[in-house]
Amino acid sequence: MTLEEVARYLKVKPQTIYTWAQAKRIPAAKLGKEWRFKKSIIDEWIVSHMDEKFSDIIERQRGRTGGQGSQETV
Repeated sequence: MTLEEVARYLKVKPQTIYTWAQAKRIPAAKLGKEWRFKKSIIDEWIVSHMDEKFSDIIERQRGRTGGQGSQETV
């Protein structure tokens, strides 16, 4: 994906993606003068950021699911 495509995909300004890429805050490869991104890696990056930011909520959800699952199997 190009920088502009990633910006549209994430609904942010291209300048934001450019800044993140330069700072290595988003996975990217620079080919010549152009930044390139792999969609599957961007998708994983999004998930990892969600997991970090909302880890407490995710753990509560896993606890609820785990608790219900163990009761049903007994």
